[in-house]
Amino acid sequence: MENAFGQPQNIIVLGGSSDIARAIVKKLCAARAHTVVLAGRNATLLDQASAEAREYGATKTETVLFDAMDPSNAVRTIAECFAKVGDQVDLVLIALGQLGDQRHDENDASAATGSAMVNYVWPVAALAELRHRLVEQGRGRIVVLSSVAAVRVRRSSYLYGGAKAGLDRLCDGLADSLEGTGVTLQLVRPGFVRSKMTAGQKEVPFTTGVNEVAENVLRGLASGERVIWSPPILRYVFALLRHLPAPLWRKIDR
Repeated sequence: MENAFGQPQNIIVLGGSSDIARAIVKKLCAARAHTVVLAGRNATLLDQASAEAREYGATKTETVLFDAMDPSNAVRTIAECFAKVGDQVDLVLIALGQLGDQRHDENDASAATGSAMVNYVWPVAALAELRHRLVEQGRGRIVVLSSVAAVRVRRSSYLYGGAKAGLDRLCDGLADSLEGTGVTLQLVRPGFVRSKMTAGQKEVPFTTGVNEVAENVLRGLASGERVIWSPPILRYVFALLRHLPAPLWRKIDR
């Protein structure tokens, strides 16, 4: 159950080894979260994230292994995570993302499908199961890491951006479907974030670090806003960019 200050106590993180997820978990644990279940595919990184959570105040941490390339395991993964919490779940963070190599993957059917699986298909399967469980529970929050890449898809990353756009739009409708159930869904739209996923890439205006994203997420959790932008100024930047004429948008992308 959330504490008297409305802060989540029992947390599940799908994609628990991502840099952004780890930064968010550390801040949640510092704010009194005590049970953290981290799910992902890399056991070593999940163990490291678990140790961090305990260092920042968690009293119970568990890990669950799954492969996001196989959506058939989503229901089993969610069930295992809930069982390891052993109590009502306050918050589920979905932090899956695979940027890939656009120039290679766009000509490779298997790689292109893999991007869609990780960035869209597996999260959709997980969200269906989460919706069922949390509505039955009568309360809870879902936070989904989207991206500003979903707002207007770029040629230079259309596989990633297109999948995130699908997830982003689906979550908008899912959030509407949760009205009146006691369950809420919030989207996070970060800009370019310095992390292992973006290592080696050229930074762009309004680049941030993982700790800045985590701070914006915690502020968004407190305010309850439907979409959390990081940094917040991108809300206004993309209000303009999404309406640029296509030839100008392509020039900016180059």
